[in-house]
Amino acid sequence: MTALGKLFRTTTFKLTLVYLTVFALFAAFLLGYFAFNTRRLITEQINETVDAEITGLSEQYRQGGIRRLVIVIDGRARRPGSSLYLVTTFQGEALAGNVGSLTPGVLENPGWTETIYRRLDEAEGAEHHALVRVFQLPGGFRLLVGRDLDERERLYNIVVSAGRWSVAIVVVLGLAGGLFVTRRVLRRVDAMTETSRTIMAGDLSGRLPVAGSGDEIDRLAENLNVMLERIEALMHGLKEVSDNIAHDLKTPLTRLRNRCEQALRTSKNDVEYRAALENTIEESDGLIRTFNALLMIARAESGQARNDMQEFDAAEIARGVGELYEPLADEKGISLKVEAETPAPVKGNRELISQALANLVDNAIKYAGPKEQAVNGAAPEIVVRALGEGDRILLSVSDGGPGIPEADRSRAVERFVRLEQSRSLPGSGLGLSLASAVARLHGGELTLADNQPGLKTIIALPRGGPVQIAG
Repeated sequence: MTALGKLFRTTTFKLTLVYLTVFALFAAFLLGYFAFNTRRLITEQINETVDAEITGLSEQYRQGGIRRLVIVIDGRARRPGSSLYLVTTFQGEALAGNVGSLTPGVLENPGWTETIYRRLDEAEGAEHHALVRVFQLPGGFRLLVGRDLDERERLYNIVVSAGRWSVAIVVVLGLAGGLFVTRRVLRRVDAMTETSRTIMAGDLSGRLPVAGSGDEIDRLAENLNVMLERIEALMHGLKEVSDNIAHDLKTPLTRLRNRCEQALRTSKNDVEYRAALENTIEESDGLIRTFNALLMIARAESGQARNDMQEFDAAEIARGVGELYEPLADEKGISLKVEAETPAPVKGNRELISQALANLVDNAIKYAGPKEQAVNGAAPEIVVRALGEGDRILLSVSDGGPGIPEADRSRAVERFVRLEQSRSLPGSGLGLSLASAVARLHGGELTLADNQPGLKTIIALPRGGPVQIAG
């Protein structure tokens, strides 16, 4: 397809053509209406003038008879201008006036007539248009008074000619402007198309160009660029997950196989076989928990959980998680407190938010430290809070453990990332990743802060409506 053909097929050019057609038709109608009314106004002025003259001449005839009327008509006929006068006998013989000839039958029909005439002082063959009124006087005499229409037609032709040129100029300028705008828009669309082809070829770093004009194409490009950044981040995360699964799950799977092989090779009785099977089941449960965590993260990041969102009290979630983990905390000599007295309404997926908060509490119990490390004889403490802050609901877990250095906090929420101080403890490195994904799903965020000492993790969620308390 040629560049010109491509230009003509664009939506912008078609819209320009439609608007131009509508505007040209409107302009033509407006100019035609103006020309028609100009002609009608001139005709009305001629009618009023001629009627006034006939009234005056009739009065002259009434006062002085045909002789006086002929003298008045003869005087007026000699004046230059577009006025026409003629007085004839009942047989049509001219007595006075400046009309040399008329269309046959005009004098026999009293009233208004638009006719062709020739002036008395013009040669044969000359023709003009005039609007005349024939009036019959007492005694059979006929009086004709009229005006030449050349001036009216000349003004009408000027308006019509100006209208034609105006419409032509509008069309030419409109087409030129449409081509200019279309070419400009087409360049931007072609640039977007080229970038899209680059992205489809596998280069996810490409972004649609933004002209900076703030128009609808810029807004579309900005939104698409945000979408592309999100897609690039997801693809990068998918690659990292694949790599992490390949590396981090290879070790437990290898360990699982070695235990089974060792049991087959060295076990000599049912007790040893049973112990080997129990270890295998325990290792398998750990792998299942890892895959369940991955599935929950994928569910949160894909947005599928949005279909199950409802209004509920996050304070109730905090109390429930605290009650669930209190025995485990007591077993490790840790004091677990819950501060969730006032309602904290949110709208979201109850299961995912509960799991995210549970992961934070589980991490806190792992790293809060045993009772032997108590300060001034007081047991290590974990505080779970649910409170409102403006238009947000904050679910926080504070511990007194070693915390996470500020430089490592951004890495800590990535999948399968385990910092140096946590490598000796059980876990898969997915707890904070799940909490972060759940927070993003609900339009919130996960924040890691210094608890001085320890770590304070905060899930900030948008505040929901009033919580319906079941009776």
